[in-house]
Amino acid sequence: MTERRMHLVAFLKTGPTANHPGSWRHPEAPLHDIFTPERYEHIARVLEDARFDACFYADTFGLPDIHGGNFDAYLRLGGQISYLDPLVVLPVMARVTKHLGLGATLSTTLLHPYWIARTLASLDLLTGGRMAWNIVTSATNLEAKNFGLDAIPGKAERYDRADEVVEACNALWESWDDGAFVMDKEEGIFVDPSKVHYTNYEGTWVKTRGPLAMPRTPQVRPVFLQAGASDRGREFAARWAEMVFCTPHSKADTLAFTNDLKSRMAAYGRPPEACKVLPSFMTVIGETESIAQEKFEYLQSLIEPEAQRMLNSALMGVDLAHIGSHEDFKAAQGNQGSKGSQDRVLQLMEQERIAFTDAVAKPRALLVGTPTMIADMLEDYFTAGACDGFIISPTVHPRMFEEFGRLVVPELQRRGLFRKEYAGTTLRENLANP
Repeated sequence: MTERRMHLVAFLKTGPTANHPGSWRHPEAPLHDIFTPERYEHIARVLEDARFDACFYADTFGLPDIHGGNFDAYLRLGGQISYLDPLVVLPVMARVTKHLGLGATLSTTLLHPYWIARTLASLDLLTGGRMAWNIVTSATNLEAKNFGLDAIPGKAERYDRADEVVEACNALWESWDDGAFVMDKEEGIFVDPSKVHYTNYEGTWVKTRGPLAMPRTPQVRPVFLQAGASDRGREFAARWAEMVFCTPHSKADTLAFTNDLKSRMAAYGRPPEACKVLPSFMTVIGETESIAQEKFEYLQSLIEPEAQRMLNSALMGVDLAHIGSHEDFKAAQGNQGSKGSQDRVLQLMEQERIAFTDAVAKPRALLVGTPTMIADMLEDYFTAGACDGFIISPTVHPRMFEEFGRLVVPELQRRGLFRKEYAGTTLRENLANP
């Protein structure tokens, strides 16, 4: 039996800011190269050299404008903005790598399954089977309005539609049988039409006739990544997800999430190991503990207080510039926002016994220490069964990933916790056999 190994996936944005709202101000954070291919080629090489399973680009289809009722703060303070479409960036990264999985965020609420299936199949073919789909239902009215809707639908409707979109995409991806391409010049047969089939999928929310105009891909379908933390979101993950991205506040919260999610999978005929639970961490690494702490304190000093509230306004779906308590927040809640982000703030309030306004203004916790200390923390989560690996989110990009790959990964490898070489040719093979 293969000894258990952890998985590592990088959280990326096509811009200088991810989950740390002050990191773009750091002297070592390059800003001149946001619109150059070299930026994305470099991070792809760094992650593959460190043997990461994959990276994925988080994405919002528009400029967040919840905080203060406009997008001023998000632009002025350097919010999480996608300055490029990740679908344009991923092929650039694919050209300089051979093993690294590549993930795109695509919305089941806003996009049609034929377009999703066609786009991801094309990329899976071009990358030799390395694509992942970060399946989101979208959680903001701004995105809905950009796609011609008045507001985002309710969560239950969004997930019902998401189930149908994934079903339809799966049917489209299987509309070509293996061996359909004959390419026989002598017989004059290019494709065997008996191996291509109409899909004829029709549900309550979506329908598509099919078939796709491209053959079955190396993975047949991309690896499914998902981050739903609500009860309905966890049911969706139990049915479909192969990787789940979560942001609990503590190891106990992570363990509870993992146990709950994996206990739901049997109802869908799936073993627990078919879905990898990956909590998200940012790191600050120093040669000594005191150096790491000094780097951390400087990094945190770069966060404008409004920037953290602005980030949480977008994640939680409520204008926190005008919210004074948890009760006010609950009264203002609508269909917008991420349940995982809301849960993390509530867990922080409870465990640190602080007020709601303090919790939403407090930067997300980071792992701070020497490479050995960081490896100790990750090993503790992993060996306790709280998770199957980690989403690593950048502070200072790309320096943090460079340091993590050069300093932390060798320590994890020395302990037998992480791969030294890729075992498979596709992302799904590497997830099954790290």
